[in-house]
Amino acid sequence: METSRLSADLPLIQDADLNNRVVLVRFDHNVVKGGEIRDPFRIDRTIGTLFNIVERGGRPILMTHVGRPKDKKAGRIVCRQEEAVDPIVAYLEQKLHARFHIPRFSPDPEKGILGIDTSINLAIRDLKERKIGGIYLPNTRWFQGEESGGDLAGQFALQLAGIADIFVNDAFGSWQPHASTYDITRHLPSYAGFLMQQEILNLSRVINPVRPFVAAVAGSKYDTKIKPLYAIYEKVDRLILGGVIYNTFLCAKYGVRIQGVSDGDIALAKELVEKDKIGKKIVELPFIVESDVLEGRIEGKYRTLSVRDFEPGKSYGYILDIDPRSFEDPAVSEAIGSAKTIFINAVMGYTPHFTAGSQALDHTIDSNREAMKMYGGGDTLQEFKDLCPGLYLSVMDNANYYFFTGGGTVLTAIEEGSPYGLKPVGALMKQKAG
Repeated sequence: METSRLSADLPLIQDADLNNRVVLVRFDHNVVKGGEIRDPFRIDRTIGTLFNIVERGGRPILMTHVGRPKDKKAGRIVCRQEEAVDPIVAYLEQKLHARFHIPRFSPDPEKGILGIDTSINLAIRDLKERKIGGIYLPNTRWFQGEESGGDLAGQFALQLAGIADIFVNDAFGSWQPHASTYDITRHLPSYAGFLMQQEILNLSRVINPVRPFVAAVAGSKYDTKIKPLYAIYEKVDRLILGGVIYNTFLCAKYGVRIQGVSDGDIALAKELVEKDKIGKKIVELPFIVESDVLEGRIEGKYRTLSVRDFEPGKSYGYILDIDPRSFEDPAVSEAIGSAKTIFINAVMGYTPHFTAGSQALDHTIDSNREAMKMYGGGDTLQEFKDLCPGLYLSVMDNANYYFFTGGGTVLTAIEEGSPYGLKPVGALMKQKAG
């Protein structure tokens, strides 16, 4: 890996002395839904860091968050089995031919797991004596201190530090400053893992792109994407929108109503419309798919509309996809075809029934063989794999493609203007500087 382009203030795992040390490593293995692994991609990307730790004599304790077990309004943490790390451990054991131990702590029915107790000590001894290959802690979000902040976070971080000698953060997708990604760095020598390094290096290609730079961004809510959307707008040469974000933009620009788009979001989107009157960066996708129902792709209940036929004051049904013909439009094909860098954080249609728009977008992007193509986000990647499996397999080792493990992290870094603005990354650097 080319590390010379990384900040000199970022402590790297390759500079750590791991021999006979217990290494606490934070991954983003948040791939379990309903008790099953949906896609092991994020796990596979961290195997290199895990192998390196063991190969250099380190004894690993792994941790990740899974799902959202905390009810933010009520403050209650529910430790559901479908959000346990057990499927991740089963996958790693099969992949690595090693045995991992999962400590079992009794949770409080309201507060989750209150902390790490001394029952883990026997497993740590077995780890040091190489009787087991590793320890995998329960879902970090099951612990009361993980997302609490303040004293509870500090106490949990101290408990984590008490079971290890070194901390490695390889959880690029976990950008929020929680106890297991942020507070922990105050108590242990801390380093960036290999995946974290690779993601940071590739983020620089998005933040400082070779131009022309085109981004395709979609989302199910407009208000939650405003800040990163505006940050991307300032960065790109051309911008393609999809999903509810695009529907909201169309409502604001053409004075129409689309089912499912709120008045509040339309009002917010008017600022983007005014901005684009000057910037002229947004490339409109002219053909969209209207549906009378959300329940499915029902014959006779959906149709293709042209944006150019919009009339102010008119109301439309649910806009659930982009018609593939949009990508044959000269303005769209020219924008994508002439790009040197393309960033994609977009599912264009309402899945699983409306997928033609995403499929057409992926194939149109692939037809530009010169551009660096960078996909961000689990949903974006999953859609690509599901709709274009042959294409996905053919580009996995293509140097002109890169697949980020965390789309939200990329958007946050773009908003910050630097990968080093991410708080867990900054915490690593602060420790080295201090």
